[in-house]
Amino acid sequence: MQSELIIYSMTYNKDTGEKILNTAISVFEEKGYSGTRMQEIADKAGINKALLHYYYKSKDRMFQIILERALNLLMPKVVAAFKNDYDLFTSIEKFVSAYIDTLIKHPHLPGFVLHELSSNPNRIVNMIKLGGVDANDLRKKIQVEIDKGTVESCDPNQLILNILSLCIFPFVAKPIFVGLILDGDQQKYKQMIEARKTEVSIFIIKAIRK
Repeated sequence: MQSELIIYSMTYNKDTGEKILNTAISVFEEKGYSGTRMQEIADKAGINKALLHYYYKSKDRMFQIILERALNLLMPKVVAAFKNDYDLFTSIEKFVSAYIDTLIKHPHLPGFVLHELSSNPNRIVNMIKLGGVDANDLRKKIQVEIDKGTVESCDPNQLILNILSLCIFPFVAKPIFVGLILDGDQQKYKQMIEARKTEVSIFIIKAIRK
């Protein structure tokens, strides 16, 4: 009975809940979703497994919460970049800056998204849609500029894919890029990623502007 009361009292301890999630992020990053075990998360967080399950019923639920939190930070910025009365070039600049800045602060996000896309694609698509993101907003902006003759004629979907690829790939391929191109220099990698907030926008806009 005493142990149940202890667990119950700790259920509402926000610091403990956050410590568990932060520990889970590090284990997921190191071991991947399949290689992560609840016992390892409990051990690294300094709690017993029963308490871990009381806070978070399953590994999948914990993973989902971490992913939702990161996406919830990104989605409003993406929506604002597309839905506000910005011209296409400003929307691209704001989207790229917000997207890369979020990935800098949450470097686990691309890997987590890739896992979801391979295991629960519908779930993450629904998360993004619930966040208010609608690709039609950007497609319409692109088509308006094409019709006005301010940008080169192109497939809007291909342009969106190019923008996303240029933002995401440096994070997904970080080990290869740092190890093969930067000779293991992590600081140089951080500087290059920071610079990409403007470099990607400049590259895309130069490519499409007439």
